[in-house]
This record gives sequence, structure tokens and C-alpha cells, in this order.
Amino acid sequence: MTPAILRHPALKRWPVFAEDRLPMALWSAAEIAAATGGTASGDFQSAGVETDSRDVRGGDLFVALKGEAMDGHAFVEAAFARGASAALVDRPVAGPHVLVADTGEALRALAHAARDRTPAKIVGVTGSVGKTGVKEALFAALERASRGATHRSIRSYNNHVGVPLSLARMPARSRYAVFEMGMNHAGEIDALARQVRPHVAVITAIAPAHIENLGSMEAIADAKAEIFAGLEPGGTAVIPADSEYHGQLEAAARAAGARIVSFGSSPHATMRLLDAIPSANGGSLVTCEHPAGRLCYTVAEPGGHWVANSLAVMAGVLAAGGDLAAAGLSLAEMGGLKGRGARHRIAAAGGHATLIDESYNANPASMRATLAALGQTPAGRRIAVLGAMKELGDFGPAFHLALAEPIAAARLDQLVLVGEEMAALARELGKAGSAALGGTPAVTHARGAAEAIGALEQFGLIAGDAVLVKGSNSVGLGRVVDHFARRER
Repeated sequence: MTPAILRHPALKRWPVFAEDRLPMALWSAAEIAAATGGTASGDFQSAGVETDSRDVRGGDLFVALKGEAMDGHAFVEAAFARGASAALVDRPVAGPHVLVADTGEALRALAHAARDRTPAKIVGVTGSVGKTGVKEALFAALERASRGATHRSIRSYNNHVGVPLSLARMPARSRYAVFEMGMNHAGEIDALARQVRPHVAVITAIAPAHIENLGSMEAIADAKAEIFAGLEPGGTAVIPADSEYHGQLEAAARAAGARIVSFGSSPHATMRLLDAIPSANGGSLVTCEHPAGRLCYTVAEPGGHWVANSLAVMAGVLAAGGDLAAAGLSLAEMGGLKGRGARHRIAAAGGHATLIDESYNANPASMRATLAALGQTPAGRRIAVLGAMKELGDFGPAFHLALAEPIAAARLDQLVLVGEEMAALARELGKAGSAALGGTPAVTHARGAAEAIGALEQFGLIAGDAVLVKGSNSVGLGRVVDHFARRER
């Protein structure tokens, strides 16, 4: 007799999809061997794929990549000790494995096979700023609508290793998948996009990140537009309508045969902002319209840059055929990401302070946006620890000095500038009666994270403080966050 719970009307209405009949395991030995052209030592199944032995979990396939400094084959034994079900190797090992000629090529072949077998709607995301946040928000929106059948690249796995690894991890049963693509040089996005082959390609913004390598803003726009080269036939390009490079991006998208969906406050935007007002939780209440109607939703993350991000998310969901209502709910529930807006409630004299972790990356556009968000944050005192912005080349000195304006607008009480690139700005702001700052805030220049920690400790955090920590990842300001986050309460 069928149990009563299985006869419940809600279960009878539960949707059934063709991909539900696909295997539960991520990869079998035979599938890996067929995809890579390798030879399996025996039969096994793998639930995941990993290239770092320290991150291996039970059931993972460990891919022993060879790099310039490390050879992953030295860690095969450690991977098995952590529960790996098998290894992808270029030499025989003791344990279940698939033997291939080149493990890097084999990983890309496995990624290709994963992309070929999935029925999922694929979304690719790139841009100078906001791409990880938009990728995470798109994932949250599509996962909610698909009842958990959405895959994504984790962390910032957006390069020549991270993208194929993320593809290889994609379950055959996925209904949606979201992949982030990054670059330092021209041509890199093109190669990644041709692996991902998205149905929807999202460009968040064009800003002077990596301008040291690319030389001009126009070249940055061209490099980001390479994502359109990988679009599937009939695919959609999602582009920022308010960008001064909108025309350049639109032309590249049309040359690729893409349908275009734009977002922003411009009258011609497909997903057009009508209004954004502060909400009670510190985020924004956003109203926008698109060809099929009007939307009103809450964005939990504070700052005008997250209003723009939310429009990119809504445009991406629209282009992917997703559920806009589910997207609105997910934006209302999103929390900050580690290194990209996570907020910590930390112990301080007399109560608690708020620590805002933006330590993973920084460029002129994201610095300006994040300082503006700090200026709007209710706080007794506003404190910023700002690290140097890397990969700006000859443009660096001017971009660092230009931070004086958003620093002044943020109405800071204390400022710690970290790194040699910040020395000139520290001298300028430290001048008595600086016109840019009206004589405030107190400015300290630190050579590194340790000195920045010391400066904050000496200054002393008190109840009601809001502390922003932001800089390029190589400056190491994550150490500042970790030091004070230990006091989380």
C-alpha cells in the first residue's frame, strides 16, 4: 500500500523533468575515461572534482595538475587519505585512477564533456566590478526557482583552471548554471567563453581594472566583450545601458548575433530603474520596469552599486527565462560574501562595532562605490582601512590621488592607507587644513597589514563604529579582517 504522504496532492503536482532520469553520481570511471581518452584502473564513481588535496572531500575525483612550482602528483596520497574516490593522473598510482597523457588537457576535456551532456541554461558573467556578487545573486535566484537544480562556479574560480574545474563539477541534472569569467589580458575571456558556451552572457560594468595590461578603457571593453564570442546560437547579451561603452558593447554583441537585453536608468534600458530608496534593513527598495511589466523588490546589500547589480541580476534572470519573483526574494535575503561585503558584528569598547570586509579586491570604481556605501552607513564613527589598488600601471598615481574626493564624501573619522602606492595620497590628506577633507579625518599611512592592525588598535574601536577594510587582495588586508573578526559577537 502506498504511504499516505506519497499520495499528498502537493507531491503529485511536483514537476518532473527529463534530467531527473540522469545518473545521480557526478562521474563514473567509464565516463571519465571516455571524456579524457584515458584508461581507468577499475570501476568507481565520483561525487565531485577537486584540484587541491587540502579541499578534497569524501567521494571526490582528485585531478593531479602540474604547475610551475607544484606537481599535484605529490599530493595524490594525501587526497586519498582525505577520502578521494579516485585520481586523474599521468602516471600509475596506488589507488583507483584514470591514466591520461596530460592532466591539464584531461580536465579541460572533462569540462567539455560536462558542458555537452547538460540540458542546463548556462549564464556567463564577466565585468570589471561586481561580477562575483552578480554571479552569486544569479545563482541564488535561479536555485530558488529550480528547487536546488542550479550549479555555479564557487569563490572566484574564473580563470584558465577555475572555469574548467567548475564545468567539470556541473551535475548532468542541472537546470541552470552560472559561471564567472575573469581576465588580466586580451584573449583570455574569449578562451573561457568558448569553454562555457553560455546562452546568456552578462557584462556587469566597464571600469579601469587591469588597465596596466590593457592600456585603455576601450581595450578593457573589447576584452570583456569577448564573452559574446562563446554565446550559443540565439544567445542573449546582457549589457549596462548607463555605461559610456554601451555602444561599443552593443556593437560587439550584434556582431556575434546576440539578442540584447540592457539594464540601468537610461530610457533605452530593457530592465530600467524607476526608483531606489533606502530600506529599513540598510539596503534599497528598488522599482524597475521591463517589457512585460513592473517589479518592486528589496536588495539586502547596501549601496548604489548593489542597486545596479540587482538590475543586472534581474536582466540575467529575464534573459535566462527564470522566475523574476524568486529573484526578488533572493536579493532580499542575500548576505555579503567573504572579502566582498561580508559584515561582522565585533566586540568593541562599550558594545559592538560593524566590520565591513571588502578585502578581496579593489579598483577605482569599486573603491568609490564602497566608500559611498560607508558614507551612508549609520555609525557613530566611520573608519576606513584602504589598501593599494594593483594593476593600474602608469595610471596608478592619478587613480590613487583621485580617491581624495570619495574619501571626503564618506565623512570619515579615521583613515588608514596601506601600501607604497598610497603614500602620496597619505601625504596630501595629511596636510594641515587639507581642502579636500576640511581638516579631517586623522590619516595614518601603513606599510602593510600588521601596521594597519596596530593603527586601529591604537585608535581603539568603540560601540557604534563602522570599519571598512578594502584593498587589492595582494595587499593582504584579509589579515586585518581576520584579526578583528575573532572578536565577533
